[in-house]
Amino acid sequence: MAISAQMVKELRDKTNAGMMDCKKALTETEGDMEKAADWLRQKGLSVAAKRAGREASEGQISSYIHAGGKLGVMVEVNCETDFTGKTEEFVAFAKDVAMHIAATNPICISPEEMPAEVLEREKAIYVAQAKEQGKPEKIMDKIVEGKLKKFYAESCLLQQAFVKDTDKTIEDLLNELRAKTGENVRIRRFARFQLGEES
Repeated sequence: MAISAQMVKELRDKTNAGMMDCKKALTETEGDMEKAADWLRQKGLSVAAKRAGREASEGQISSYIHAGGKLGVMVEVNCETDFTGKTEEFVAFAKDVAMHIAATNPICISPEEMPAEVLEREKAIYVAQAKEQGKPEKIMDKIVEGKLKKFYAESCLLQQAFVKDTDKTIEDLLNELRAKTGENVRIRRFARFQLGEES
């Protein structure tokens, strides 16, 4: 199938990928726009995974203040170069993440960073609930595993559904930004302050 310039432009507008990548994606998927977008996304994710080990010490510290100054968030998002850290897209991402944290109040960035005492307390609650419901001992681990997955999706920033687009997680947005910038981008840390709240 011949891939027209119009098809390439349409895919580029949809994905922000490079012209040559769009043409290759359309060629690989025989002109199927949806499959081509998926192909580009997969390619971007694999490239993003390769970049994840590179040093990221530039970027932005972004803030978000809400509810008439009663709630505030500061977040540090890092990238490899000062140039990328100043782009409109990077700044918008950092602001979106700060606003998202204000709305969802995550405990930590990723499951690996979940405090051990919080994890143990959650597991103990799930086991007690399962026993109370008369669930057999042999499926207890599966029940706990399923509930922990849900807990992570609610409590870990990267696994949370993005408040502006619940079809995507924060990790999806992060990987898209990595694919677009060609750099290792990471959310290093955040702090959320609520007036009158105990620290």
